[in-house]
Amino acid sequence: MHELSVCIAMMEQVRRIAREHNAERVEQIVLRIGPLAGVEAALLESAFPLAAAGTVAEGAELVIKASPVVVKCITCGAESTATPNRLLCGRCSDFRTRVVSGEEMLLEKLELRLANAEAGEACDHGRQAGQGSGLKRSAGDGS
Repeated sequence: MHELSVCIAMMEQVRRIAREHNAERVEQIVLRIGPLAGVEAALLESAFPLAAAGTVAEGAELVIKASPVVVKCITCGAESTATPNRLLCGRCSDFRTRVVSGEEMLLEKLELRLANAEAGEACDHGRQAGQGSGLKRSAGDGS
């Protein structure tokens, strides 16, 4: 199951971002995965608790959003959505297309609980909302 190795690599990125923001905990991880990414969402969800165990993201909620397959037609130049097994132009039905999106797996957002945060502290990435003793911060990372 290569999804476990994908999760382990993702956790390295999550730990790095959490450390950069001085987070005591990761509360939510949002991924955007295209159907051509070669990653099975259900297997990724089952591998996540193993990869997150003992890390700052242990117990975090994993949210997986599906990206559509979008192709650009080489013939007419139109961009349209397509199905993973039928990458045809939606305008002229030509098969000569280039995939624009649908192959990606992106870490779209992290919701972090910051250590020693002051209420009202400015947030560089996304939204913020005070909660409990810490401050939640949404940190986007498009890599």
